[in-house]
Amino acid sequence: MNSYSIKELLKKQPTGDTVEVNGWVKTFRSNRFIALNDGSTIHNLQCVVDFENFDDTLLKQISTGAALRISGTLVESQGRGQSVEIQANDIFVHGEADPETYPIQPKKHSLEFLREKAHLRVRTNTFSAVMRVRSALAFAIHSYFQQNGFYYMHAPIVTGSDAEGAGEMFRVSTLDSKNPPLTENGEVDHSQDFFGKETNLTVSGQLEAETYAMGLGKVYTFGPTFRAENSNTSRHLAEFWMIEPEMAFYDLDANMDLSEDFIKWILQYVLDNCQDDLEFLEKRLLDEEKSKPQAERSEMPLIEKLKFVVENNFKRVSYTEAIDILRNSKPNKKKKFQFLINEWGADLQSEHERFLVEKHFKCPVILFDYPADIKAFYMRLNEDGKTVRAMDVLFPGIGEIVGGSQREERLEVLQQKIKALDIDEKELWWYLDLRRFGTAVHSGFGLGFERMVQFATGMGNIRDVIPYPRTPQNAEF
Repeated sequence: MNSYSIKELLKKQPTGDTVEVNGWVKTFRSNRFIALNDGSTIHNLQCVVDFENFDDTLLKQISTGAALRISGTLVESQGRGQSVEIQANDIFVHGEADPETYPIQPKKHSLEFLREKAHLRVRTNTFSAVMRVRSALAFAIHSYFQQNGFYYMHAPIVTGSDAEGAGEMFRVSTLDSKNPPLTENGEVDHSQDFFGKETNLTVSGQLEAETYAMGLGKVYTFGPTFRAENSNTSRHLAEFWMIEPEMAFYDLDANMDLSEDFIKWILQYVLDNCQDDLEFLEKRLLDEEKSKPQAERSEMPLIEKLKFVVENNFKRVSYTEAIDILRNSKPNKKKKFQFLINEWGADLQSEHERFLVEKHFKCPVILFDYPADIKAFYMRLNEDGKTVRAMDVLFPGIGEIVGGSQREERLEVLQQKIKALDIDEKELWWYLDLRRFGTAVHSGFGLGFERMVQFATGMGNIRDVIPYPRTPQNAEF
């Protein structure tokens, strides 16, 4: 007998064939109608039980959450919402789910409650849809780069360098935390640690990816990164996934072109391949927003928003021009911004980025040529000596979704910047070697994967687009 996924069965004709399907019970009504789901689709398969032909003990085992194998005849459905259903001939219970203790009952659960049940929340419609979209996005990302001549590289998870210079890193050590070896100065002696030096979990694979771009031409990383920021917001995680392409012989303009083309391609892939899930998530978002004030609601439904990004050119604006726009804007003049823009050099916040995208330009925006003082040391210094060849892609509802730059390829300039920031040049000897041996113009960017999943699914909190969120005071599961 052929065993099918529910997604496959819902596409079949009601031929009267005998088929087999496995899944979990969503609902069991009137001792007759089982709504079965196996995670392959947002839609359930109705299985009709003639209860007179089944043992009462078996029927009592069928409750929400139970895992079943059902075989029966595939026929035209008499109910609404599906074209086919199964008339069950045989039911096997893989595992029961006690209705008194199984927490994912067929009722509305808050997202906060479901975070506490993260091991089971993927059985809900919302999270199964989000995770299928997440999977499709990950596949699309690999597909895009592989089709465009990029090589996938695995950057190290454990590293001795701090690519961002932020210092908010998780330390990696095997030393006894209660009684570590000390130097003569009374400091922890890391020479006796596993790696013989201080190491941490990576905040970015960029620097290592640059080295490979300068040998393979075009590479990308797609892996976990870690930030020890004590930030309890809907936009931050301590562990998240990053996509970081690096390209030799690309200047900033080519970098901006690539980021726009890449984003449009992966969102189009989701539009083409996740229609059912997007329709469900769009309806969910519309229902959720009914309780919000009009000013806080999305200006576009989810699918329209994705198409809007795909179909419109991204507006390219210099940081200097953006500052003028923000300084003269109504929210700034009326002191509605939490962080007022008074002078050139200010570090833009999410509220400023969203104003530019949602209110002023009404399209995705790429800001470029930022002040050197607010950007990382590896970004190429412009001829004016005060701005760098940086770029950020800004999206509606989120703000910055991509950050990138043309990298500083001149050895002397990079050495001066490292010295000015009091970074130990010995720690970056290998990075400086790129500028000593066959240096060339090169660029890259980083995309926080979870923020892209957030955008594509319409979820309001980044903790709801990753299987097990890692945040301050929370490493459950």
